[in-house]
Amino acid sequence: MSYATFGPGGNGDWFYRDGMKSSLQVPGWIKKVGLDAYEYEATRGVVAGEDALRAFGAKAREHGVAVSLHTPYYISLSGTDPEKRLKSIDYITKSLWAADLIGADTIVIHSGSAGKISREEAMRLSCDTLSCLIQALDGQYSHIKLGIETMGKLNQLGTLDEVLEQCAVHEQFVPVVDFGHLNCREQGSAFPDVDSYRRVFDKIAAARGDEVAKNLHCHFSKIEYTSAGEKKHLTFEDETYGPRFEPLAEAIVREGVTPRIICESAGTQAEDALDMKNIYLKQKGE
Repeated sequence: MSYATFGPGGNGDWFYRDGMKSSLQVPGWIKKVGLDAYEYEATRGVVAGEDALRAFGAKAREHGVAVSLHTPYYISLSGTDPEKRLKSIDYITKSLWAADLIGADTIVIHSGSAGKISREEAMRLSCDTLSCLIQALDGQYSHIKLGIETMGKLNQLGTLDEVLEQCAVHEQFVPVVDFGHLNCREQGSAFPDVDSYRRVFDKIAAARGDEVAKNLHCHFSKIEYTSAGEKKHLTFEDETYGPRFEPLAEAIVREGVTPRIICESAGTQAEDALDMKNIYLKQKGE
């Protein structure tokens, strides 16, 4: 029987409270605390060298931890300057190089914003950049999924429909659903019940097939928002902002899907990931 898996994005407070310091200690610690996955944060660029990345990958394999990699925040698929978009292709390619070394099966990419151009033009540019990326890769790193993330600020590209349109450029692209981001876009009303979560999986299955929907890479955290969308990530102790995980756990079980869920809580990402895993297992009756 296959299961959903859970883990943190980066290292939270718990990791350091336990006296951990080195990235090579991460996979063993993840497994020790009862988690299954880890998202390697390269959000400010890939800074580790080849030997360190290979060593991390070896430790992840040793401990059976599923790994993904988050690409730099400064990537913009929709920039109007062709040179900057070409640089974004370079940043993604370097992220794939690092992802391959650490054994990641997925990278996570932010699309960028519309800025001063229309949303339609921004989408056209983003899809063109993604097409150019596939041409530049020419089959290299084809074993790694190129994940495009749903985003939380209204001026950013990243509704679920937009992400699915971008993913249609090539089969290597897959949606990365950040439920907290989608909730921010809808001012807290995106996921009132189980069926609202189920519709996400159903929409992705209709657009990309059952296999993609079954094995989604997801982010989950409670996020404060304003009228412009996402403001800041919170912890599960917050009771003002959502979304709630319990209905998602029920939706996962009822749909029979096995997503990887990465928690991006502010400092408590490992604790909250473990809470999600326990809620999910209880929902499965285990």
